[in-house]
Amino acid sequence: MKKQNVGGQAVIEGVMMQSKNYRAIAVRKSDGEIKLKKERIKSWVQDKKIDKVPFLRGAFVLFETMIQGMKSLNYSSEFFLEEDEEEDAIDKFLKRIFKDKANEVIMSVCLVLAMLFSVCLFFLIPTTISGLFSSFIKSSIILNLIEGIIRISILLLYMLGISKNKDIERVFMYHGAEHKAIYCYESGLELTVENAKKFTTLHPRCGTNFLFIVMFTSIILFSFFGWPNILVRLVMRIICVPIVAGISYEIIKFLGKYNNILSKIVAYPGMMLQHITTNEPDDEQLEVAIKALKAVI
Repeated sequence: MKKQNVGGQAVIEGVMMQSKNYRAIAVRKSDGEIKLKKERIKSWVQDKKIDKVPFLRGAFVLFETMIQGMKSLNYSSEFFLEEDEEEDAIDKFLKRIFKDKANEVIMSVCLVLAMLFSVCLFFLIPTTISGLFSSFIKSSIILNLIEGIIRISILLLYMLGISKNKDIERVFMYHGAEHKAIYCYESGLELTVENAKKFTTLHPRCGTNFLFIVMFTSIILFSFFGWPNILVRLVMRIICVPIVAGISYEIIKFLGKYNNILSKIVAYPGMMLQHITTNEPDDEQLEVAIKALKAVI
């Protein structure tokens, strides 16, 4: 069979895998059973052929990926909710108002809050701090470089901080399992736990790589807009997010397509960051990742 492009995401006690046509989520329940959910992908980006348009497709793919990622996380979390857990007042209110659409509303609200948090953490705070240097540094290029360094530092500290959480530590183990399973498939070996164990947890097409490339691309792009007041800077950075995403997406596709000196240099910083976001998985976690992968190929 012809090899397919596959990608994935770690979820709570499981892995989501996706190929061009299918998406599957495998979750190991508390009793040890692996629950598998498989579905045919309904992608607005694919239906409208936007995924064929270089640079434009990146922003749409990113937004669609965020939505599907949250849905996958929500699905996996349902297996670990206490059966006798009482709903709080907000849940009861939302279900009374929105009925069957309550979960979708909650997920939409969470997505908006996550985006606002990201804007504050990775745009507002870095540009505010770097603005303090503008009284004695007049070069807009240097000021944008300082802002970029602060942004990358915040990302690094954030990753290090959440990696200390026990639950996140297990998610990062499933992240490693996802990468090992994909490497095994891409190498043409039979998808078994023993074969997958041979591979590294670091993969050039990882979302961690994408994050670092976004950070680096933004430093270069924002340098072209000078150093206006903080409100203009913030608005410009938000407006440029789709452009940054589009460029970064093409770079990630390049890293996945080629394995040469240039691709290795570009991928190296993001690969090193994966030492934080991936952990060595155990055999049971690899089994989950392989089950999800087999379902989509």
